[in-house]
Amino acid sequence: MCGIVGYVGPRRVVPVLLEGLRRLEYRGYDSAGLVYQHNGELVRHRAKGKLVNLEGVVDEHIGVASGTGLGHTRWATHGAPTENNAHPHTDCKGEIVVVHNGIIENYNALKNELIAKGHTFVSETDTEVLAHLIEDCLDGDLVAAVRTALSRVDGSYAIGVLWAREPELLVAARNQSPLVMGVGEDACYIASDIPALLPYTREVIFLDDQEMAVLRRGEYSILQIEDGVPLTKEVTTIDWNASMAEKAGYRHFMLKEIFEQPQAILNTVSGRIVPDTGVVDLPEIGLDPATINTIDRIALVACGTSWHAALVAKYWIEKYAGIPVEVDIASEFRYRKLLVNERVLTVAISQSGETADTLAGIRRAAELGSKVITVCNVVGSTMTREADGVIYTHAGPEIGVASTKAFTCQLAALFLLTLYLGQVRGVIDPVTQKKLGNALIDVANLIESDLPRMQKDVQELVERYYAAKDFLFVGRGLNFPIALEGALKLKEISYIHAEGYAAGELKHGPIALIDQEMPIVALVPKDTVYQKTISNVEEIKARQGRLVLIGTEGDEHLASLTEDVVYLPHVREDLMPILYTIPSQLLAYEIANRRGCDVDQPRNLAKSVTVE
Repeated sequence: MCGIVGYVGPRRVVPVLLEGLRRLEYRGYDSAGLVYQHNGELVRHRAKGKLVNLEGVVDEHIGVASGTGLGHTRWATHGAPTENNAHPHTDCKGEIVVVHNGIIENYNALKNELIAKGHTFVSETDTEVLAHLIEDCLDGDLVAAVRTALSRVDGSYAIGVLWAREPELLVAARNQSPLVMGVGEDACYIASDIPALLPYTREVIFLDDQEMAVLRRGEYSILQIEDGVPLTKEVTTIDWNASMAEKAGYRHFMLKEIFEQPQAILNTVSGRIVPDTGVVDLPEIGLDPATINTIDRIALVACGTSWHAALVAKYWIEKYAGIPVEVDIASEFRYRKLLVNERVLTVAISQSGETADTLAGIRRAAELGSKVITVCNVVGSTMTREADGVIYTHAGPEIGVASTKAFTCQLAALFLLTLYLGQVRGVIDPVTQKKLGNALIDVANLIESDLPRMQKDVQELVERYYAAKDFLFVGRGLNFPIALEGALKLKEISYIHAEGYAAGELKHGPIALIDQEMPIVALVPKDTVYQKTISNVEEIKARQGRLVLIGTEGDEHLASLTEDVVYLPHVREDLMPILYTIPSQLLAYEIANRRGCDVDQPRNLAKSVTVE
């Protein structure tokens, strides 16, 4: 998730671009860059790291007499966060420049084709392919060249394009990545999000998928990418303040990130799975088939929320890849005597890639001969550099301290890993693999359509439960780790004491806690252990526990047990953990918000734990 900003108008362009990037830096801060038209040439500046580094580079150019330019702040997906990989990217001649937010899935095939035609690439990014592809299609008409180039692209994009030979023309296009136009007096703007536009205009036009905008000073047109047919779009007046705009109208970043999960999951899956066959490709995994076939055991190592993702993955890997799995809390793994060798694969799971305990654990495993891969959200982080291979999640920056979209993207990545291991080892049949791959894609679409209704159902519960002092979360099988995650979310941001248990374990001690004051959130989907879980729920009800049930749409029995039921659509059992995570996140958020807690920055916590 990167931030882009563009401008055509009478103002000096560099200050406009920098101000826009400041307001978009929450979308990415690995590197930043800008480009502007000046005396018939494109002048480009880039810097690794946060925006302040770019500001130092362009300080002497603030007053340059140019009114057309593009800016970009990067969250790395393809290629390490270096100056060379920073946007904007150019073609061979340096006459075409592109900024891009999204993922070009078929970039490798396009890159090889362009290299064969004589194009020279200088970065590791997927974006650079766009600049060369547009160059290859250009015959005097930039708009036509962009349309033709995009017809060959698979994936998601919001792009801005400049050409040195047309100094007051900016072309933008969108597919599956956000892009908004701003309209002002004698000026036009583009941006990934509204905050970048608010200092200059509140009149905006939201581009939809497969639409492009052609911007000139004081005028614009909008076209369909496929056929070039002109479109008429409504101008919307924004009345948000700057803080609300950064959160896209949501009250907190955490809520915004909960609602970003469907797209984040799709971003994580995109380009790695073929829907027609379920075949998985993980080019950065760093393990050849021969090595994968020698694995006797897998050690999943993580902390906190990532540890809960590992617990789910244990069920998946043992079922579909046939490899024994142990799950370790990293702070314990690093200090005990490890029975790890070259036939053990160690998989580290970390949002930041900098978690001290997990990093120490994989270093110890590597010393003992284990191959190490990491599931991580941050390109170029220490863990990804030290591992033999990596599976990046494409969640984008997560501002809220309590992890939401990073967790569900970890689950998606770990499910891909499961399918890949089963595929390479030949233990998963093609029909099952296709069904599982499609189910992973489908669950993201289900969440997208059902999230508003889920939030409404959860909001109706809040008044009855926000004042509770304690909570229990229970689940069985694949949903036991989700009960642990639900309890963690609630305690993190609402400061209510909460514990997660395997539902069958209640009778071995925790059931003594249950009385008419104790809320219990039970995950009871129609899965293979449904009847067992219902029996545990009946035990809770018999002791007058206050039940909140999360179960499958159409299960009328749940309503006979309690009035507080959140129904979810039916999904394949293997993918239930991803779907059943969402109501627990919403419950934690709504209760914390009702209690007046600092949802995005809860006390005593940090986003990345880089100390023991």
